[in-house]
Amino acid sequence: MSRAKAPTGGTRGFIVPIGGDGRRIRKATILRRFAQLCGGSRAHIGIISTVSDSHDAGYRYERAFRDLRVDRVSLLKFETQADCELQRNLDVLDSADAIFMMGSDPVHLSETLSSTPVAQKIRSRNAQGMHVAGTSAGAAFLSEQMIAGGQSGTTPRADMVQLAPGLGLIGHLIIDQHFRHQDRLGRLLMALTYNPLAIGIGLDEDTAAFIGPDHRLQVVGSGGITIVDPSQLQHSAIHPGRRHAPVSVIGLHVDILVEGSLYDLTAHMASIKG
Repeated sequence: MSRAKAPTGGTRGFIVPIGGDGRRIRKATILRRFAQLCGGSRAHIGIISTVSDSHDAGYRYERAFRDLRVDRVSLLKFETQADCELQRNLDVLDSADAIFMMGSDPVHLSETLSSTPVAQKIRSRNAQGMHVAGTSAGAAFLSEQMIAGGQSGTTPRADMVQLAPGLGLIGHLIIDQHFRHQDRLGRLLMALTYNPLAIGIGLDEDTAAFIGPDHRLQVVGSGGITIVDPSQLQHSAIHPGRRHAPVSVIGLHVDILVEGSLYDLTAHMASIKG
């Protein structure tokens, strides 16, 4: 999906992929930073869930934002595509300052939200200035192309990643989550082999990338972010008859960034905040 165009003179909202938190909400620093970005006590944040058994997680995030003194928090359930057509849900997206998308099965996320009025509304509102965060699978879903599944491991293999259409808020970016904890370097490298014009972002748990309208990224959280840049890729080869064979990838540039570090996605350049 293509991202919506920002209106003339307007400023696009932030995009905030978060690497997940295991089964606990530990990212108080990230949620606080996001709440402040959205207006603090004056903010209206919509929380999106697409799975029927995530009520407890949804309420925990709702309480977490309320504990941060966010004025209004709306919990939205999109279990089917029919839910994505309800006017009352679209009205919430029209009034929200920000959307926080919970993690779930990435394939279900794509099948439920893609090509629906909700997806179109989120893209257009982000272009108008609404901030959008996603955690776990919700983080992967933010870009045009997302990792829908795959295998763990450091060495890339041709059959270790599955790709699917994402929400389309930002192009030329592939995001993976729970990165260090679930050993996902190989599948991110493989996804970039299939998409050499993209930049790869591997998010550790309790770690977020705050990506501004100027395409500058700042790291927030207790872990790290692995940036993989294939723009100078020299060689990769996938043998058509050996789908599980390891793949040689030569010429990648890798940066490991921690809290306070910056990365310019346009200039392909990392820096340390002074």
